[in-house]
Amino acid sequence: MIEKLFKLKENNTDIKTEVVAGVTTFMTMAYILAVNPSILSAAGMDSQAILMATALAAFIGTLAMALLANYPFALAPGLGLNAYFAYTVCGSMGYSWQIALLAVFAEGLIFIILSVTNVREAIFNAIPLQLKRGVSVGIGLFIAFIGFQNAGIVVNSDATLVTVVDFTADFRTAGISALLAIIGTFIIAILYINHVKGSILIGILATWILGIICQLTGLYTVTPDAGYYSLIPSWSNFSLGAVGLTFGQCFKADFSAIRILDFVVIIFSFLFVDLFDTLGTLIGCANEANMLDKDGRLPRIKQALLADAIATSAGAVLGTSTTTTFVESSAGVSEGGRTGLASVVTGLLFLLSIFLAPVFTTIPGFATAPALLFVGFLMIKAVVKIDFEDLTESVPAYLCLLAMPLMYSISEGIAVGVISYVVINLVCGKAKKITPLMYILAVLFVCKYIFL
Repeated sequence: MIEKLFKLKENNTDIKTEVVAGVTTFMTMAYILAVNPSILSAAGMDSQAILMATALAAFIGTLAMALLANYPFALAPGLGLNAYFAYTVCGSMGYSWQIALLAVFAEGLIFIILSVTNVREAIFNAIPLQLKRGVSVGIGLFIAFIGFQNAGIVVNSDATLVTVVDFTADFRTAGISALLAIIGTFIIAILYINHVKGSILIGILATWILGIICQLTGLYTVTPDAGYYSLIPSWSNFSLGAVGLTFGQCFKADFSAIRILDFVVIIFSFLFVDLFDTLGTLIGCANEANMLDKDGRLPRIKQALLADAIATSAGAVLGTSTTTTFVESSAGVSEGGRTGLASVVTGLLFLLSIFLAPVFTTIPGFATAPALLFVGFLMIKAVVKIDFEDLTESVPAYLCLLAMPLMYSISEGIAVGVISYVVINLVCGKAKKITPLMYILAVLFVCKYIFL
C-alpha cells in the first residue's frame, strides 16, 4: 500500500528514511507553533486558537502536498506574512483580524485558480536554470542566517546592523544558548560526515538535552522577560475547543469597513510574497534533492502549487495567516526524504502537536538553529553548478543569492534576480533568450517597488 502510494523504490528511499526525514522537518518547523500565536495575538486574536489553527493548517497543507504531489515538502503559516497580517493590516491600516483573514482566504482562491490554469507553473518554468541555482544558494545562505539569529550567535548592532554575541556579558542566558548552538552544529557535522542516519534530528535532540542539563545545573538561567524560557516541558491547561474562536471568522467580517482599493492592495501583497516565496522554496528544496529535470523543471509542480493554494484558504478558514511551503523542508530532504511519506509524518506530528503543544513549543531556538546552519551548507553546494563563464547568467544569479539573506526575503531575492537578468541580457544584446514571461515578471517587480 505504502509502496504503491508513494513509490519509495522508484525514488531510491525506504520507510525508515522517510520517517526520519519527516520527523526532522517537523523538529525544525516546530517553532512556528510558538511564534505564530505570539505574532498574530498582536492583532487581537486568541493565542490558543491560533496555535490550534496553525497546527491544523500545517497538517492539512502538508498532507495535501503528500497526497497530491508526493513531495517531502511541509507547509505552515509563513513568517513575514504573519507579521504583515498583524502589524500592517491589523496595525497601521486599522483593519480587524476578521477582514485580514478574509483577504488571506481570497488570496488562496486566486492561487487555486492560478495553479489550475498553469500560470504559477509557467512562472516556475520561465525562471532560467542558472537563476534557479542562484535561488537555491540564496536560500541556503538565508536559512543559515536565520540559524545564526535563532542561535543568538548573530545579534543586532547599531553600528554594523549585526554583530557576534558577547558570550561573557550574559553567559547564563545569551552566552550559553549561543555556545550550545555551536556545539549542536559540530555534533550534526561530525555525525553527517560519518554517515550517521538521522544526524540532523539527533543533533537537535542532543542540543535540547544539553540545554536541559545546563538548566538543571544552573548554567542556563530561565529569564522569561528576556526571552529565555524553561527548556523542560510542563503541562498547562489547554482547550481543544479554542479553535472555535477563529474558525470561519473570515466570513463574519464587517464588509462595510472594507475600503476596496486598500483591500485589493492587501490581497495583492499577500499574493505576491506568497507566490515567490513558495516558488523559491520549491526551487531550492527540489534542487537539493536533485528533483529538477535537465531543463530545471519540477515534475508535478502543478500539484505542489495546488496543495499550497488549498492550504492557504483552509488556513484562513481555521484562523491563521497565509500557509506556505516551508524552507525548513530542506532539513528533511537533507536526511534523505524524497516522497510524500515524509510529509505525511510531518503532517501527523503537527496534528499530534495539538495534544502535546507544551512539549513541542518548549524546543528552544538554539536547538533547531544547528539544523538550519548545516542545511544552509548543504544547499550552497549548488553554487558550483552556476556557469560563471557566462556573465549574463552568473551575475543575476549572484545578485539573487546575495539579496536573499541581506534583504531577509526569498521573494525579494527572486525579484532582484529577475530584474537584473532581464536588464543585463537586454542591454548586452541577448534579448532573444529572454522569454516574454520574464519581461512581464520584471515589470511587475518594478511596479511592486514603485507602488507597494
